[in-house]
Amino acid sequence: MRQRDLILGVAALLVIWQLAAWLVRSEVLPGPWLVLQALGRGLPAGLGRHFLVSGWRVVASILLAMLTAVPAGLVLGQSRTLSRIFSPIIYIVYPIPKIVFLPIILLFLGIGDKSKIFIIWLILFFQALVVVRDAASALRPELIYSVRSLGAGRRALFRFVYLPATIPAALTGLRVSIGTAIAVLFFAESFATTSGLGYYIIVESWGRLAYPEMYAGVVAMSVLGLLLYFLVDWLERRLAPWMFVNA
Repeated sequence: MRQRDLILGVAALLVIWQLAAWLVRSEVLPGPWLVLQALGRGLPAGLGRHFLVSGWRVVASILLAMLTAVPAGLVLGQSRTLSRIFSPIIYIVYPIPKIVFLPIILLFLGIGDKSKIFIIWLILFFQALVVVRDAASALRPELIYSVRSLGAGRRALFRFVYLPATIPAALTGLRVSIGTAIAVLFFAESFATTSGLGYYIIVESWGRLAYPEMYAGVVAMSVLGLLLYFLVDWLERRLAPWMFVNA
């Protein structure tokens, strides 16, 4: 995304927001200037701490998902036997909204960071696992045979064929899942915790009818999601630079 397009998009959203605030004329929809003031006041203090806590939880979940889903997807994509064994389990678990497991996860892992990281990891893991497995299994056999004819073993195939071919698919899966991960993070942080943007929005702001601060928390969560998109773009440029040769 170009910087100019991003600035124009933000400006358009601010104009629409201000027009809506003028039209509604209610304290439940403050204008963007009041919200930006609340955001400026909150970031150096409580809001900034909640932002860092939420950011840590999501980034840790993304890294954990990459470290677990990519190897698992590669193994399933290379082995028809293992794929046939585990595919029924994946097809059963994958469509289930993972947020339904949150009460169970809270019982086992408590209300701290572990439960939040685990539920987000669970969402990202299956998304990345499926796309990596499908990308690995879709590789043309002649490509694999040609590399094997040069004397490449399983390790070389993994490093020079399967891994480069599936990393873009894994990152695409993560990019698609970020919106869901942020939504689940908000829900998980809105109760049984004392930190995070979800807690700030629901408990510290909405609970005391501090509407500018509440919208500031929403803006902060939106910024977090945008930064995560940029993080995935950065990872894609670092891990798959050949995709940007002609860009």
